[in-house]
Amino acid sequence: MVIKRREFLQVGSLATASLMVPKFLKAFEGRNMVPAGNKVLVVLQLSGGNDGLNTVIPCRNDIYYSSRQRIGIERSKVLSLTDEAGLHPALTGFKELYDDGSLGIMNSVGYPNPDRSHFRSMDIWQTGSESKDYWTTGWLGRYLDAQCKGCDKPTYALELDDTLSLAMKGEEAKAIAMKDPKRLFGTANQRFFKDVMQQHKDEPGEQPVDYLYKTLSETVSSADYIFEKSKLHPSKADYPKTELGQNLKTIASLIFSDINTKVYYVSHGSFDTHVNQQMQQQRLFTEMSDAVRSFTKDLKENGRFDDVLVMTFSEFGRRVSQNASGGTDHGTANNMFLIGGGVKEKGLINPMPDLSDLDEGDLKYKVDFKNVYATVLKNWLAADDMAILKKKYDYLKFV
Repeated sequence: MVIKRREFLQVGSLATASLMVPKFLKAFEGRNMVPAGNKVLVVLQLSGGNDGLNTVIPCRNDIYYSSRQRIGIERSKVLSLTDEAGLHPALTGFKELYDDGSLGIMNSVGYPNPDRSHFRSMDIWQTGSESKDYWTTGWLGRYLDAQCKGCDKPTYALELDDTLSLAMKGEEAKAIAMKDPKRLFGTANQRFFKDVMQQHKDEPGEQPVDYLYKTLSETVSSADYIFEKSKLHPSKADYPKTELGQNLKTIASLIFSDINTKVYYVSHGSFDTHVNQQMQQQRLFTEMSDAVRSFTKDLKENGRFDDVLVMTFSEFGRRVSQNASGGTDHGTANNMFLIGGGVKEKGLINPMPDLSDLDEGDLKYKVDFKNVYATVLKNWLAADDMAILKKKYDYLKFV
């Protein structure tokens, strides 16, 4: 079989994926790298701009109900947390985590000069930039860059998706995106790619193409490695058959193996609820609650719950007042969930949003999300947060 270099360059699927693979991954083959106590971060992105006010509900606030006469959650249905606040009724798994002391809720999280565009605001959250800056690398990608320069135990990140988020792209190191290890293994071992590599061994070419062959070779090796590790300790727990449920089961299986993965990234949504918000949020929250319940139960039963921090975020919240279509439009500040046995601040970490003090109908942010990132990087991942975020931010106390 003769494969022309031009044909190789036109192959999108694996050639593109190969550029997402860190060069150091192969170094872990055959090594047990994940003893108990190894800290893992799981980022759960709520895509589309989740409505935080109908997530953590100010159920004693008259302004909330007068602003949301059609879509406000009835006080009798709210899962009560305190006298003033409760959770959406579909978030029963999160209420259980609250009750056992492993859930922290950060309110009014945002950033100065907020942008209401999905794409721009998501870029700001994923890069960790100021709203005026346009960066091409993500905060977790730069974490990989920082940790993998001259260290004897470089780290690695995985995203459960077909494409890699900007958050996971560094200048030098990049995570790898995949739906599941078996599928990645099958794709990497297709005969075409094996033939490509064999031909290049016989006919080395010009430098740019040599680089692509090299990264392709690394991808095939990495796919084999991830697949083998995923089979070591597969989760035996029952998970929902939803996409999020199965993604979290894959993450649990890898956490239980000896793969040295420090960061997992997964998305859920869309939460862009301009219309019919109640039904859409109910469905998405039910899926999220059931999946997270199975995941956290699995981690507890396997002795890893104290080592895993789950952090949720959404690119923005929604406006305080409902719109004319039974939904809410793009807003600003929002809440974040922090889940794990290592969470030091439980329940409502800071006050609920002040609905009597708005900025043209939007919530005012009280916590810069980059303070959250800095805290996770320094206190959980033991990384140089200032080098990664390019600025010093205040540390919080939740971990």
